[in-house]
Amino acid sequence: MSNHSVGSSPTRIDARGKVTGETQYPGDLHKQNMLHMKILMAERPHARVLNIHIEKALASPGVAAVYTAKDIPVNEYGLQIPDQPVLCGPGASKPYTDIVRFVGDQIAVVVAETEAQAAAAIKLIEVDYEDLPPLLDPVLAMQPEAAILHPDRGESNVCVHYKIRKGDVDAGFAQADVIVEGEYQTPVQEHAYLQPEAGLAYLDEEGRIVVESAGQWTHADRETVAHSLGIPNEQVRIIYPAIGGAFGGREDLSVQVVLALAAMNLKRPVKIVWSRRESIIGHGKRHAVLLRAKWGATKDGKLVAVQNELIGDGGAYMYTTNKVLGNATITSSGPYNVPNVKTDVYGVYTNNVPGAAFRGFGAPQALFMAESQMNKLAEKLGMDPVEFRLKNALKTGDTMSVGTPTPNPVSITECIEAARDSFKWKKMNWKKKPVAKKSAIVRGRGFAAGFKNVGFSFGYKENCWAKVEIHGNGKIERVVLHHAGAEVGQGFQTVMSQMAAEVVGVPLEMVEMHTSDTATQGNPGSASASRLTFMAGNSVKGAAEAALAKWNSEERPAIAEFSYFAPPTTPMNHDTGYSMPNFQYAYVAQAAEVEVDTETGHVHVKRIVSADDVGKAINPDLVAAQIEGAVVQAHGYAVLEEYKTKDGRVLTDQFSTYLLPTILDIPEKVESVIVEVPDPNGPWGARGMGELPYLPVAPAIAAAIYDATGVWIDEFPFTPERVLKALGKIK
Repeated sequence: MSNHSVGSSPTRIDARGKVTGETQYPGDLHKQNMLHMKILMAERPHARVLNIHIEKALASPGVAAVYTAKDIPVNEYGLQIPDQPVLCGPGASKPYTDIVRFVGDQIAVVVAETEAQAAAAIKLIEVDYEDLPPLLDPVLAMQPEAAILHPDRGESNVCVHYKIRKGDVDAGFAQADVIVEGEYQTPVQEHAYLQPEAGLAYLDEEGRIVVESAGQWTHADRETVAHSLGIPNEQVRIIYPAIGGAFGGREDLSVQVVLALAAMNLKRPVKIVWSRRESIIGHGKRHAVLLRAKWGATKDGKLVAVQNELIGDGGAYMYTTNKVLGNATITSSGPYNVPNVKTDVYGVYTNNVPGAAFRGFGAPQALFMAESQMNKLAEKLGMDPVEFRLKNALKTGDTMSVGTPTPNPVSITECIEAARDSFKWKKMNWKKKPVAKKSAIVRGRGFAAGFKNVGFSFGYKENCWAKVEIHGNGKIERVVLHHAGAEVGQGFQTVMSQMAAEVVGVPLEMVEMHTSDTATQGNPGSASASRLTFMAGNSVKGAAEAALAKWNSEERPAIAEFSYFAPPTTPMNHDTGYSMPNFQYAYVAQAAEVEVDTETGHVHVKRIVSADDVGKAINPDLVAAQIEGAVVQAHGYAVLEEYKTKDGRVLTDQFSTYLLPTILDIPEKVESVIVEVPDPNGPWGARGMGELPYLPVAPAIAAAIYDATGVWIDEFPFTPERVLKALGKIK
């Protein structure tokens, strides 16, 4: 075909609407006769709700309804398990739904004629609480004597425990010439998407409850809303307008169920927009993780044993803790061939804001430990950290820590070499003595690598739907693509349109895309797990090929649907971790250059080179944009963003206190190196890459700080205060 869309970088199809302000986000939606909603949050980490007094609120001007726990038909929800009440309070049929478990738990909902009336009425609701002692430290929450936060879920707050037992770790350490032990702490991170939680619910012409809100998986949202309302899925319709960022933070629901409830009962459109403070205390965060490691290598630089323990703070509810920590388990020994591995990973319920999906999904935490261990071992061995990695990098056919061979092809070596060469890495001389400097500014460089699954894991039957229509008389005049995958800012709709254009052999402008509506589209799966380009790409390719075949056999219009099913995976064995948990991985390596001001403690990242294997860059400009965006977001995690709580209450509940990097704070230079080792199962060879460039940023910066100062810092963010403490300048 003469029109080649795949591999080119056309302008994003959603760009004009977004930059002109024409595009509607959930907070922009409006309907005639619309009501407004406000939600009362608990604002306390652990309490029993004894009574909710709503009489004054109900009598307040403009109020149409007030809802509490007793008004929710099935008062439970949750993406993995339904362990969270929609509204906390007495009167629900399910036990323990009168317990508040974190500050953002929702208590009551007011619906009124205006937003101001709803806001005034919410203040009139009086709640009688019996405060309970908050359980805030996951290590303490694991102890047998700790109070159980979910008595209906078992006799322990440990909600997840994964094990890996490969080889004989004691025998492995006996062979080691060098052993490094470390304890690391990774912080909570706020998603900080531009658009706070918002939505509009109403009844459509067929009487279905429509919820227009931002999410990451239309069909999962529909199932959850229908479950909580006690109605069939078909009576709920989920539509995604434009989405102002997600990064995993929209996998778990926020306002959707109560919006649907109000629209169903009041038969009028109902709208809500959260404030930034409500968003920060009300939605899940990146898991804080405590990581303990003991790694051994021989003097010629071969890894022989790895022993890890990870304790993740799951917060008040499960959300995706089981999946996040499953991914942390797999990535905790890095992209390396290790004969002997013993790993234990725990997820623990606490009264903190729930731990949730966030770009990288457990791998950034695990790899901070793994890559720091690699750098410390390289130093002890007197080996260059790049050479040490190349010596141990996974290769095609190697057995992973879970006991099965790596899915092919494995490209970590290509990524390490690409990052090394692009950075112009010079071998580390660990024995060099620091030169006495007149300046307080010291410079250093660091290296780190990583890998991450593409697609859902652990035995899930991974699949994705698409439909393509080809219209015209004698020649093709337009191509219509239907796909419900979430466009969360990553350029998904553009890439899918490119793929449809490529198969049918038409210019991109001829493709018309219909998106994210459960009433007209099949299940896409989630915009998560770096899966959409791979999964949706295969479904679009299959649908377009089938439609083209119909067109060529004179069918007019030619319409075809196609569901792609990925290669199968298997769950982890409970005792050994033995499994084929993922059908593919993607690989990354990075080098960083930093300046540290030893007087102020300020860490200034000069340059990061990120080499990412994307299999095939469907749209190279969008790939580079993903790399730059991920590196900047991970740099914020590593250097600046500090989420603080006290007694379970969030102190950094605004962007004035939770500081995000501005353009003056980000790395001076991000170099995107696109590596293309085709995946035989991927569309045109593509692998997923949305999370990849995030993964090694923190350990690469930590290694560069060490190179500059001679001090390892095993906890971040690397704030001036933390750096000065490490340097012994302050207590």
